[in-house]
Amino acid sequence: MNRTTVNKKYRWRYWLLVAGFATLGAAVAFFYFRGDKQPGYMTAPVSRGDIETTVLASGTVESDNLVSVGAQVSGQLESLKVELGDTVKAGQLVAQIDSLPQQNTLRTKTAALAAVRAQKQAKEASLALAELTYKRQMQMLKGEAASREDFETAEANLKVLRSEIAALDAQIEQAKIAVDTAQLDLGYTKISSPIDGVVVAIITKEGQTVNANQSAPTIIKVARLDQMTIKVEISEADVVRVKPGQKVYFTILGEPDNRYPAVLKSIEPAPQSIATESSSGSSSSTSTSSSSTAIFYMGILDVPNTDGKLRISMTTQVNIVLAEAKNALMIPSAALGDKGKDGLHPVRVEASPDKLEEQRVKIGLNNNVQAEVLEGLREGQRVVIGEQMNGGTATGSTQQRRPPMPRMF
Repeated sequence: MNRTTVNKKYRWRYWLLVAGFATLGAAVAFFYFRGDKQPGYMTAPVSRGDIETTVLASGTVESDNLVSVGAQVSGQLESLKVELGDTVKAGQLVAQIDSLPQQNTLRTKTAALAAVRAQKQAKEASLALAELTYKRQMQMLKGEAASREDFETAEANLKVLRSEIAALDAQIEQAKIAVDTAQLDLGYTKISSPIDGVVVAIITKEGQTVNANQSAPTIIKVARLDQMTIKVEISEADVVRVKPGQKVYFTILGEPDNRYPAVLKSIEPAPQSIATESSSGSSSSTSTSSSSTAIFYMGILDVPNTDGKLRISMTTQVNIVLAEAKNALMIPSAALGDKGKDGLHPVRVEASPDKLEEQRVKIGLNNNVQAEVLEGLREGQRVVIGEQMNGGTATGSTQQRRPPMPRMF
């Protein structure tokens, strides 16, 4: 290969390299100087909508009326008339305890009453004879036909018999009470539901023996399920802002998008922990425990349950509405600056695609997500809610700075 051919080859490579650098430079200049570059901040429109401020709390679903149906007498549970989930009416027979011991007791008490009444009848006959003897001795004493000693003996016998009959009357009353108690105990062997409701638990099975000597053992639990109660745990920081009568809505885990409406019925005056505190506990122990344990006050909600979706012990997320505004002008809370002494907040507004202006606005409700605008903005304006990670920092009424030129190697 001669020298001329080599020089031509290197010249071709040289011009190719120059063309490449020129093309790269043109591309960089195009992207740097083009006018449609994106701004370095994020905006959101001023829009209209509904806004509310709420207190968020957790709650537990309970029955409006839950009754433990127990046995008032001891014995074997002879039969159970209901099953779990059955609907029962007030007065309906739900269980039967073996009644033979109670029947025997009733017969015994009835016989005892009859015996005391028979004793009284015998004493009454003796009393009638004693009254005749007393009258005869009195007449004979007046005619000096009998001694005073015989008269006094007849008088004493009459008083003794009258006292014995009075004692028998008291025994008869006691025997009557015993018979009535035995009849009640016999009636207690038939256990009826005290309310309309649903059997939600069966505690005692057929054939089990129950002992009612110390406490009434529970046979079944019946609950009213068409009306439920939700107990809401309201923190001590929020309880000062809520009051009975406020509107409430809640959701359950199975339907997080379905809001159930309700009204706050009442707020218990003390936390439930007060029921477990010892009456003789020292104030120091109480203050120590209260400082290390969160304090919650129970709010009560009554809600209908006609469709049966709410079940006992369900967990609910409850929102107690403190205030609300309909069709309000609002912006994201992230657009607000710190509140000034004049009560207004600074907000950066996009005046043009490359220019920002600061305006001061009056804010109403603010739930830390959306804020209600009372004065200072109009619908359709765009406010700055944050800076883009790869953009320049936007300041009021200033042009966005161009990014630096990339280095070329």
